[in-house]
Amino acid sequence: MGIKILTIDIETRPNLAYVWGMWDQNVGLNQVEEFGTVFSWAAKWHGERKVEFASDHHDGHKKMIKRAWELIDEADAVVGYNSKAFDMKHLNREFVLAGYPPPSPYVDIDLINVVRQRFKFSSNKLQHVATQLGIGSKIQHDGFDLWVRCMQNDPKAWAMMKKYNQQDVVLTEKVYDRLLPWIKNHPHRGLHGGDPDACGRCGHVEFVRRGYRRTQTSSYVVLQCKGCGGYSQAKGVQDKIENKNI
Repeated sequence: MGIKILTIDIETRPNLAYVWGMWDQNVGLNQVEEFGTVFSWAAKWHGERKVEFASDHHDGHKKMIKRAWELIDEADAVVGYNSKAFDMKHLNREFVLAGYPPPSPYVDIDLINVVRQRFKFSSNKLQHVATQLGIGSKIQHDGFDLWVRCMQNDPKAWAMMKKYNQQDVVLTEKVYDRLLPWIKNHPHRGLHGGDPDACGRCGHVEFVRRGYRRTQTSSYVVLQCKGCGGYSQAKGVQDKIENKNI
């Protein structure tokens, strides 16, 4: 059984509150009429074509949250864009409110952190990074009015929200594929039922030797994967490496 990588993206409904002004407001809890919730999500297993979608409108809130918990519980790694600060915290709130325990441990691969740490794009937004990489674009919509119409259960608005949410997942996965060799915290594919000597990121088994990396106490063979282009290192297995797909 190989590693299971889930890409997920959520959409939320806003808080509804009574306010007296339009700028620089502090809104008290007693002014909130209705607190925001997750009201849709889209998710996709890496390597599969299907993009799953669920929402308050299509499935009901309880069923939608239950299915999200099941998918994350099954995943070895969860890929998102600003997912650590936004998507996963919102989902965790929904899980605990619904009475679910934490999902099984997974590696959280938040691509916005990869972009911030490794690159200097003019903007770190998904739309800008994806277009700069030449891999696609988000779906254009009517802005906040789309959320309002979804909260009013407008079927046409929900059809657009589904399209928008699913495209964000497809786009996020494409960014993941492109940034794969730059990701430092990626779980090792070979330790999830694959070849332990394969590339930890993509599972490819062919490498190019790139010399040695030396520390004060050890010497490592530096290898570059012919699949994704990422680097790895090996210690004390030079003979094995020389005879295996180099």
